[in-house]
Amino acid sequence: MILIVDSGATKSDWIALDEEGNKLFVTKTLGLSPEVLTREIIDERLANNFELYKHRKEVTQLYFYGAGCGTERMRKFLKEIFNEYFINAKISVKEDTYAAIYATVEPNQHAIVCILGTGSNCSYWDGKELFQKVTSLGYILMDDCSGNYFGRQLLRDYYYHKIPEKLAVKFASEYDLEEDSIKNHLYKQPNPNTYLATFARFLIQNKDEEYSQALIKKGMQLFITNSITQFEQAKDVPVHFIGSIAYYLQDELRQILQDNGLSMGKVLRRPIDGLVDYHKSVLFE
Repeated sequence: MILIVDSGATKSDWIALDEEGNKLFVTKTLGLSPEVLTREIIDERLANNFELYKHRKEVTQLYFYGAGCGTERMRKFLKEIFNEYFINAKISVKEDTYAAIYATVEPNQHAIVCILGTGSNCSYWDGKELFQKVTSLGYILMDDCSGNYFGRQLLRDYYYHKIPEKLAVKFASEYDLEEDSIKNHLYKQPNPNTYLATFARFLIQNKDEEYSQALIKKGMQLFITNSITQFEQAKDVPVHFIGSIAYYLQDELRQILQDNGLSMGKVLRRPIDGLVDYHKSVLFE
């Protein structure tokens, strides 16, 4: 059995194939980012999935692409956990950028590939190798234009009284905005980045408001300036996107890319289907 996994900070998509490439089952777990989760939490999330637990000894190959797997230390940490859980499997752990590349980029194509979901990142693919000029320092300092970026800005603006009154009342009616609750989630609970990203839904649902449009444009321009245009090839290649923020705000994204002289490529909410197609082409053809 072959397992192919796309794991974001919020959730993970798992697809199992047999040795001929036929789909056996599809399942989900919560996100498995090694940057923000302990070994105990990751173990628990694996064990709580019935399909994975039931078939763990049948897995012969695991291809895992995950948020938080950008350093060798994090990849090794996660690989050790998988080796103990899928005891008969050959394990491959790569950062989620590779999943985005395999799902969007045509063979031998040069492109910039971005992830705009719970977190964000940006890479250049020259047809063979991945290049990154900026080392991410995580959701507190970076992650421009991500779900957690917009959630953080919404909370700040709400408490600084910068959200228009009618919109602020609506925001407060849909979320628990008590300060003790917010502090508890941010400083005492696991996955504060995922918690922040939950507020981005409000921005998407109210994206036509003048306040929302200004915030969306600001976040996107930061991402373009700090991430995309760091590559000198930016205006010569398509810019592909993976993630819910890019998917639900693709009209705004297309316009601001155009304003910056950039060309939008593919926009996918999740890369898992393209990732499976890629592995089928490599393993079975």
